[in-house]
Amino acid sequence: MLYNLFATAYDWWCALGEKLSLPQALVSGIGMLAVCVVVLAFMLVLCLFLVYLERKVAGHIQHRYGPMRVGPHGVFQTVADAIKILMKEDIVPRKADYLLHLISPGIVFLACFMAFLILPFGERLQVKDLDIGILYVFAVSSFAVIGIVLAGWSSNNKWSMLGGMRAAAQMVSYEVPLVLSLLVVVMYTGSLRLGAIVQYQQDNSWFVFTVPGLIGFVIYLIAATAEVNRTPFDLPESESELVGGYNTEYSGMKFALFFLAEFLNMFIAAAIGATFFLGGWDLFDLAYLHGTAAFLIKTLGIVLLLMWFRWTFPRLRVDRLMEFGWKFLLPVAFANILLAGFIIKWGEIVN
Repeated sequence: MLYNLFATAYDWWCALGEKLSLPQALVSGIGMLAVCVVVLAFMLVLCLFLVYLERKVAGHIQHRYGPMRVGPHGVFQTVADAIKILMKEDIVPRKADYLLHLISPGIVFLACFMAFLILPFGERLQVKDLDIGILYVFAVSSFAVIGIVLAGWSSNNKWSMLGGMRAAAQMVSYEVPLVLSLLVVVMYTGSLRLGAIVQYQQDNSWFVFTVPGLIGFVIYLIAATAEVNRTPFDLPESESELVGGYNTEYSGMKFALFFLAEFLNMFIAAAIGATFFLGGWDLFDLAYLHGTAAFLIKTLGIVLLLMWFRWTFPRLRVDRLMEFGWKFLLPVAFANILLAGFIIKWGEIVN
């Protein structure tokens, strides 16, 4: 329904532009801008919901109430916090690099925005289904590393710089097993396009029910948790050691952009996991649960799992964090690829 509404609106706009003899570049540009505005609005609303959900999950796990006073069951507490952040003063350290300090949060948030453009919320509810979809996601996600490192470096604070360096080392290290876990799915489907991957799972049952799929899913969950700097892998911003990490010297809206990007990255990681391992928008063809509803149910299920991790497990030591990624997770990911290759080749021989 939403797709038909958007498609009808876009067709109407194109017809109006042609009737008014507007340049095609102008018509396309305004259409693209409208899509970006819709995606950005959805991201902001999603951030508010995820922040509220995290507080409630933490409250229930720790036998507390969480936000309760502002609005029914505390639903407006996050809105009040957003207004408070907008009113806070923007402070920049005296000897900081002002330009880099200014643009670093924007780079991190822009990486999230670009990744959102190809998430398949439904069979036809996707801004663009690229032929190199998953490569595009990893390419634009790499910008977040640059933004975090620049934030730490430009703050002229040793704790911020250490947080930025930790973030770069951790995100680069755990991106390798994360990519390898998804590579197994690509080997089965023969495509990098997210829509084709979901279609393969519709035709061949859910991939996660196979041995390589189950192993790959577990590897993906662990690596994705580290990739988005969530506990027990939140070393880049560990308060007990680095005060706040790379965002220590930020305040106001610039600090909020880092905060929002963390929740958006968690949603993106959950959405990619739901697409590659849980069938995307397909849910056994159940009425009212096939399409966007099914995709959101699976994605939010993974989000709740990541939140459960945060409020259950203790933080790892930084050296053990790196050892676990390189000495355990990476070999298991390579072994899983070999297993998947053997199964695929054996199936070809038998058939």
